[in-house]
Amino acid sequence: MPLFETVDLENYAEVLLWALERTRAMPFEHGDVVLIRYDIPGLALAEALYSRLTDAHLMPVAAAMPTPYMEMERYLNSSFAQLVFQPPGVAEVYARAAGVINILAPEDLTHLQTVDPRTIAEARRADGPNRRILERRRLAGTLGWTTCVYPTEALAAASGMSMEEYAHAVLRACWLNMPDPVREWRRLRREVGDICAWLDSLDLTRLHVESEDVDLTVPVGDNRRFVGVGGENIPGYEIYFAPDSRGVEGVYYADQPTLRYGHLVMGAALEFTGGVAARVEAGRGQVFLQNQLYSDSGARRVGEFSLTDKRFSRVDRFMAHTLLDENHGGAHGNCHVALGGAVLESFSGPPELLSPELANELGFNSSDMHWDLVNTQPKRVTARLATGEPKLIYENGRFTL
Repeated sequence: MPLFETVDLENYAEVLLWALERTRAMPFEHGDVVLIRYDIPGLALAEALYSRLTDAHLMPVAAAMPTPYMEMERYLNSSFAQLVFQPPGVAEVYARAAGVINILAPEDLTHLQTVDPRTIAEARRADGPNRRILERRRLAGTLGWTTCVYPTEALAAASGMSMEEYAHAVLRACWLNMPDPVREWRRLRREVGDICAWLDSLDLTRLHVESEDVDLTVPVGDNRRFVGVGGENIPGYEIYFAPDSRGVEGVYYADQPTLRYGHLVMGAALEFTGGVAARVEAGRGQVFLQNQLYSDSGARRVGEFSLTDKRFSRVDRFMAHTLLDENHGGAHGNCHVALGGAVLESFSGPPELLSPELANELGFNSSDMHWDLVNTQPKRVTARLATGEPKLIYENGRFTL
C-alpha cells in the first residue's frame, strides 16, 4: 500500500505550488525555472511536483540531496578541499531559478552524531555565498521559496508512531485530507493575516512571555512587522518576527526535544542578559548545545520569536522535525525562539533597503545558525504599547483579538 494515495500527492503538490506563488512578489511566467530539491524517500512527491510544474508551463529542475552515506563520506572521509568544494553550476542555477521547493524526507536522524559539528559548520560556511544568492533574491521578491516534510520511517520511529500514523498526521497538518486543501490555506492566510495586522496596529515595543519555566522579555524593535502563513513552510501557522536581538532579557525553557546534526537536546534552559544567552543548560545534550552557541558571534542571540495559535494548528503531538514541531498547537499552543540568524522578512520597509549595515543598526541578528527551540507550556504574553500601557495579546494558546 502506498504511503500517500495519488490524490494526496496531487493535493500536496498543488498546495506547494500555491505556497511558492505566495512567496514571490511577481507572478510566475511560462518558462520560469523552478528547482525541486528532495531527499530520496520523498521522490513520489517530487515526481508529483514535477508533473504539476510541467502542467503550469514552468521548467522544473530536480536535484536529489545527498544521502546519509554521502554526507558521512563528505564529513569523515574527505580532504579539506573536498569538504568545502562547491559543485559547478550551483550559483548559476540559484541566480536563475524563479522558485525553489525543498522536500525534507530524512532517512536517518542520527547519522551525523559522530561528526564534529565544527566540520559541518565549516562546510556550511563554504556554502555561504550560494545561500546568500538565494536570500538576496528571496528578499527582493524575485525568488519563490517553500519547504515541506515527507514522512519517513526515521521520523515515525523518533516520534513514537507507526508509519501509517505519521503519514496521517502529516496529511492533517497540511490540510491535505480536506476536499480543497488550497482553499483551506487561503482561509488560514486571511485569518492569520488579520491577527498580524492587529498586532502591527498596536505599535508594540516589547513582549513579556510567562509560563511555568519562562520569564522572557523580547523587544519588538523598529521597522518590524509580524509575519504569518507566508508560504515559506508547509505547514506554517506560526506568527513571528525578528526581535531587536540586543535587548532580549530573562529565562527561556524549551520543553520540546530538538534534533540538530544528529544530536538530541532535551530541556534546554537559557538565561539572557543584554541579548546574549549567558547561561545555558540542558537535561540532555548540554555539551553539544553549548558548543553550538560558540559556532559564530551571533549564535547566542535571538533571531526570531514566534507564537502559534492552537485554533489554526493541526499539529498536536511531537513530530521529530522542527518544521512541524514549531507549529505545535495542542492544548496550549506554543512559542519558540530561534537562536542565530534573523528572519529578515519581518523588516517592514522595502527589502532592498535592508543592507547588512542597516540590519545591524536595527538589531537584526546575523549568524549562520538558525535553531528553533519550542515551548508548549501554558503561557501568557503581555505586550507593552508605545504609550506605556500593558496589553494581554496571547493566553490559553490563543491570540486575544
